[in-house]
Amino acid sequence: MPTPSDMTTDPQSGHPSLLDHLQHEVAVFARRAEQTRLGGVGQVRNSMDRAAYLLLNRLDKEGPMGVKALAASMGIDSSTVTRQVAPLVESGLVKRTSHPEDGRAVVLQLSPRGQARLDEVRSSRRELMAQLTEDWAPKEREAFCTLLTRFNAALSARQAGGSGADEVPPTS
Repeated sequence: MPTPSDMTTDPQSGHPSLLDHLQHEVAVFARRAEQTRLGGVGQVRNSMDRAAYLLLNRLDKEGPMGVKALAASMGIDSSTVTRQVAPLVESGLVKRTSHPEDGRAVVLQLSPRGQARLDEVRSSRRELMAQLTEDWAPKEREAFCTLLTRFNAALSARQAGGSGADEVPPTS
């Protein structure tokens, strides 16, 4: 648990506390990430919105699934997934197929075009990350990734109503 001095202005220097500084940097990061969409470099820059990227990425990692399963795995509402996936289906990045065991159910699947597009966007975003951290040591990149993963897990757990302790990966 943070000590009181972590949560307020440093009484000796008058400078913001570490937690004040952290919350400010997170706010700046969120604004800049949204402004740039951290969309990559070159022609692919800003060419895929965050929702589309996360949906395509989830289908790639977990395979074909129904709307409810996709919504549950992403921690969002089914109606939101339905709304977000509609343009992806329309543009041919996602295919709707019948469930192999229950023909009435719909399964969403990454199309070959969707896979190619996702690969292109990932490559562009990977290049952006390389450029932004080019003067970082490999250990710094690894530490940042570990801490950001932990931070995101804590946010996710908090949103789900948990304490975050079960979802936070170890620090070693």
